[in-house]
Amino acid sequence: MQALRLTSWQHDAEFADVPTPDPAPGQVLVRVGGAGACHSDLHLMHDFAPGSLPFDPPFTLGHENAGWVEAVGQGVAGLDPGTPVAVYGPWGCGRCHRCRTGAENYCVDQARRPVAGGGLGADGGMAPFMLVPSARHLVELGDLDPVVAAPLTDAGLTPYHAIRRSLELMVPGSTVLVLGVGGLGHLAVQILRELTPATIIAVDERPEALVLAASLGAHHTILPGPVAHDEVLGRTAGRGVDVAIDLVGSPVTLEFAAALTRSLGHLTIVGLAGGALPVGFTSPAYEVSVATTYWGSIPELQEVLALGASGRIRADVQRFTLDQAPDAYRMMAAGQLEGRAVVVPS
Repeated sequence: MQALRLTSWQHDAEFADVPTPDPAPGQVLVRVGGAGACHSDLHLMHDFAPGSLPFDPPFTLGHENAGWVEAVGQGVAGLDPGTPVAVYGPWGCGRCHRCRTGAENYCVDQARRPVAGGGLGADGGMAPFMLVPSARHLVELGDLDPVVAAPLTDAGLTPYHAIRRSLELMVPGSTVLVLGVGGLGHLAVQILRELTPATIIAVDERPEALVLAASLGAHHTILPGPVAHDEVLGRTAGRGVDVAIDLVGSPVTLEFAAALTRSLGHLTIVGLAGGALPVGFTSPAYEVSVATTYWGSIPELQEVLALGASGRIRADVQRFTLDQAPDAYRMMAAGQLEGRAVVVPS
């Protein structure tokens, strides 16, 4: 079968013919219905040097995946062929306390494992079939379209986890700042709208992204620039925001978020744009909690998929065939995508 593979670090992905896997005991073969193209794939292709991650190429890309059970290995029960499933992305050891609670994204042994997940060291979903090492990594979809479900496994789950971290702060009268309304950000706005009564301020450099944010529930939209800081203060009666969720993570966005997060607030860094935040006695403001997050747990994925199945959140999807997957990445790198690119291999 044809697969889009990362064959070496700091190199574009390329197509190769690979065997269709046969599931061993405990494994599940999934026929891929949708594989999300994620901006972090661009980092995998271009930004990491050999030895910088615990895994190495070659492997098939695609860590946002959904489809149908094709075949199961010996010992797998309750997953009949044809069952629609989403694939939980981060694969832990399955034995430590965190994995036992479904938080395989924070597996105790992750740094020593040779793969981080499908599309992250192991073969992912940019191919007609994907081998999943354990049935515990699968969540049944019911009637939810795998093409729509695929981006929810990361672009939905990651902001959902970051938002849940700060739910106790997002009470009536509170304000949340969302920096970046792209693939993750447009879902973050919807999740905030559904889970909290907070006022949502969305910031993005693309006017069309702000139009989308407003249509999805953002109360205020702001273009970055010299007056953006004062605009946010004006929308918050000079107090700043209670929660800032930075889905970009650049030096500029982190500085902006830190300057506007009020005391006792939360600043959560989700984006991978290479920024760093200096911390001193008076900056950020007193008792601001700064955290990075990575993906989310299996129970949280079930909750995100339930929101998707009920129609309360929905990824804005652009579909590509497998042959068009390199085009999706080129458009992403050029900032020409709206929402999320999903590759449909079959």
